[in-house]
Amino acid sequence: MARTTRRWLLLVPFAFVLVPFPWSRGPVALSRSSGTAQQQPTAPKYDLLLRGGHVIDARNNISAVRDVAIANGKIAAVDAKLNPSDALKTVDVTGLYVTPGLVDIHAHTYTGTGERASYAGDNSVPPDGFTFRVGVTTVADAGCAGWRNFEDFKQRIIDRSKTRILAFINIVGNGMRGGTYEQDLNDMEAKPTADMAKRFPGLIIGVKTAHYNGPEWAPVERAVEAGTIANIPVMVDFGANKPERPVAELVTKKLRPGDIYTHVYSGLRGELDPSGHVNPGLIEGRKRGVIFDVGHGGGSFLWRIAVPAIKEGFLPDSISTDLHIGSMNTGMKDMLNVMDKFLAMGLSLDDVVAKSTWNPAREIKQDGLGHLSIGAIADVAVLRLEKGRFGLTDMYGARMDATERLMCELTVKDGKVVYDLNGVSRPDWQTLPAGYGPIGDGRWDGLNPARVTTPGTQRGRGGAPQAATPIRR
Repeated sequence: MARTTRRWLLLVPFAFVLVPFPWSRGPVALSRSSGTAQQQPTAPKYDLLLRGGHVIDARNNISAVRDVAIANGKIAAVDAKLNPSDALKTVDVTGLYVTPGLVDIHAHTYTGTGERASYAGDNSVPPDGFTFRVGVTTVADAGCAGWRNFEDFKQRIIDRSKTRILAFINIVGNGMRGGTYEQDLNDMEAKPTADMAKRFPGLIIGVKTAHYNGPEWAPVERAVEAGTIANIPVMVDFGANKPERPVAELVTKKLRPGDIYTHVYSGLRGELDPSGHVNPGLIEGRKRGVIFDVGHGGGSFLWRIAVPAIKEGFLPDSISTDLHIGSMNTGMKDMLNVMDKFLAMGLSLDDVVAKSTWNPAREIKQDGLGHLSIGAIADVAVLRLEKGRFGLTDMYGARMDATERLMCELTVKDGKVVYDLNGVSRPDWQTLPAGYGPIGDGRWDGLNPARVTTPGTQRGRGGAPQAATPIRR
């Protein structure tokens, strides 16, 4: 034992002292063995900093140039000037608009079943191909699934998509499968619909009734009953226009405050009276607290309805697309195209953004979305307002000329870049080493982060570290 001790004592004078390199950063620490200064790296305060953009945040009444910082998937700071040295990644967005991630509360995404002519099948679209590229980070599927097939929708689409998908559950148990399914009053049951909604709180955010062609009020009444049991709003696509159930009675007597009437500018159900003015019932319904949503779609928006309504001050509460295969290439191109139409009709950019972010988030009781408050989910859209000569068309192909339109430059979801139109978050390739590989970091990059950062880990979907999987031979 004595010999071992002597050997240890002889080694002490030759202990290494770590001297910091002059270009390293971080606080200085003292070595216990020698008292010599030792530099330790410091983690950056922010993962991502969007610098110099014009922030529009309706909830917080901000419309001004601000820097927006993100850390751990949350908004960390919004200020007139933040220090770029505090951020792992800084992106200059000067001259662009920075908004919360857009929230589209009327889309159809239950696809992949192979069922023809069905919104629980071929009529719906895979959301990821239509959302991030226009700044949308959250959609609410508008009733494609009912209580009988919601779990299939969840595992098939919701759980596998990068887009955040919430859902209105259809009062029809079989969902929006068309034809006889949506006309079957026997399959419209409040209790199983509400029970399924209560099984998935925060995911099922409302009840939908749609496309009914009969004269009965039963679909609306049962949807409202289910919504009352589950404490969630109802969205109504009112189907065929029937004298037995006029739209004025729907919004003044049948719907509750907070329920949503979509397709408000379709003109298909008496939204304007015979004199061309807004139906007084809609005005009274708004006073009662009923919400009026755009739901443009392939057949639910006309200039000859929207323009006079807006001139009379009847603006929508929320802007939405009604995205599906029959609308995606017609008058309704995408969320930004619908927003452009309201800019062309005289609404301010601040108002259009509010109706595409904070308003719809509140309507579906998702107060964690649609704003840039400190601690909020870091969903962000970076938009360019282009000036020029553009044309915007309604459901019948009538054009309105426009002088400006919105384009999406960058989309951030849960704190990670998921879309970058012009590479504003990327370095010029000529500045990189020969043979370069993925250059992003999984803390901010959801597109192509470097795969390995720590021995024994690899990058999974979205850049999040995960345990390495043994290779089976």
